[in-house]
Amino acid sequence: MSAEVLTLGCRLNAYESEVMRGHAQGLEDTIIVNTCAVTAEAERQSRQAIRRARRKAPHARIIVTGCAAQIDPQTYAAMPEVDLLLGNNEKLDPRAFAPSGGGRVRVGDIMAVAETAPHLVSGFEGRARAFVQVQNGCDHRCTFCIIPYGRGNSRSLPLTEIIAQTRRLVEGGYKEIVLTGVDLTSYEADGAGLGRMVRALLVAVPALPRLRLSSIDVAEVDDDVMDLIAHEPRLMPHLHLSLQAGDDMVLKRMKRRHTHAEALAFCESVRSRRPDIALGADLIAGFPTETEAMFQRSLDLIEAAGLAFPHVFPFSGRTHTPAARMPQVPKAERKARAARLRAAGERGLARYLDARRGETVEVLIEKGRAGRSQHYAEVRLDGGDYAPGDLVSATVTGVEDGVLRAAPLRA
Repeated sequence: MSAEVLTLGCRLNAYESEVMRGHAQGLEDTIIVNTCAVTAEAERQSRQAIRRARRKAPHARIIVTGCAAQIDPQTYAAMPEVDLLLGNNEKLDPRAFAPSGGGRVRVGDIMAVAETAPHLVSGFEGRARAFVQVQNGCDHRCTFCIIPYGRGNSRSLPLTEIIAQTRRLVEGGYKEIVLTGVDLTSYEADGAGLGRMVRALLVAVPALPRLRLSSIDVAEVDDDVMDLIAHEPRLMPHLHLSLQAGDDMVLKRMKRRHTHAEALAFCESVRSRRPDIALGADLIAGFPTETEAMFQRSLDLIEAAGLAFPHVFPFSGRTHTPAARMPQVPKAERKARAARLRAAGERGLARYLDARRGETVEVLIEKGRAGRSQHYAEVRLDGGDYAPGDLVSATVTGVEDGVLRAAPLRA
C-alpha cells in the first residue's frame, strides 16, 4: 500500500497532514499518525490509533508525530508499534522521513524554532474546503494548556507566502479557505496584524469567494478585523471564540486575558456590525476550584452571548500545567457540567437556526446534497445533483435535527 496519513486534532494538524502527505509520496507500506495532546482523551485516542494501525498493517512502517509526540516523546518512543518518532518541526522536513539517518527518535527543541516555513499544498484529501496555515505557536501560558509545549512560541508566515498558497488552492478549484493557527489573532508579520493581512489577501486573490477564520481570542482582535466583519462579504459571518469560561475568578485562574463583561461586549460589537453572524466558542466544564455558582456563569454565557456553536470540553488536567496542581473538581461532576453546557448549546443552536427560516444561504457542498452555509450551519438541500466544493444558493425551508433544510434556487 502507499503511505497513509491519520490525523487527530485541530485544523492546523489537518493542514500539516497534507504537507506530510506530499513528503511521503513514494513511501510504500507506511502509516503516519499525526497525534493530538489537547486533552487526556485526545492522547488516549492517539495511542489507540497507533495500536489500531499496527493491527491493520503488521508489516507497515509506522511514523508517529504531532503534539503528543513532541510533548512526551519518551512515552511514544516506548510503544513497540512505533518505528519512527518525529517532532512537530521535524515532520515538516521531507528529509526526516528517510528510512535511515537521524535515529528512531527525531524530536528537537520546539521552543528554539523561530520561523514557520512556507509549504505549498495543492489540495486536501476528502475535503471541500482548504486550510492555510498563517501562524504557529503561542506566547501565552494559560494554566490549563499544554499546547505551547507542543507548538513552541508564536511565529507568523509572511503575507507573500500566504497569498501564494491561497492562490494555488483557488486555482485548484477551492472556493473556501480557512486561515489557521494556534493563536491566530497574534498574527504579525512585516508590520501587519491579522486584519491588515486578511485585507491584503482578499485584494491579492479576488477569485476567492469565501474566507473563514479559525479560533480567535477576543482579547487580541484588532480594529481592522472588526472593520472587515462589518464590510467584507467574502469574510464569512462565523467566528469561533476562545472563551473557555464565563466566571471572572475562573478566567483569572485560567490566566485568560478577558472578563465575562468583555466577552459579552465583543459579541455585541460584532453582532452590531454583522447582525446575522454566527458565534461559536470553546468552553471548559469543571475547571479546578469551579463552584456551582461559577459554573452557572458559564452556562448563562451561552444564552447571553448568543452562542450557536459551543465546543465543550470537560476539564482535563495535563501533566506539568499549573491547573493540574490546583484543587480538582470530581470527574463525575466535570462530566455532568459538560453535559449541561452541551444541552444549553443545543438550545442556542436551535434558536439560531430557527431565525434562518426564509433566508437565502450559500451552501458549500461537502457530500451529496449536504454542506455548510456561510454561517457554518449544516444544510441539506431538497434536490439537485452536486459535487463536493460546489457553491449553491438555496432558501431555508425548515430545521430538522439541528440541520437546515433548504430548497435550491434555480438560475
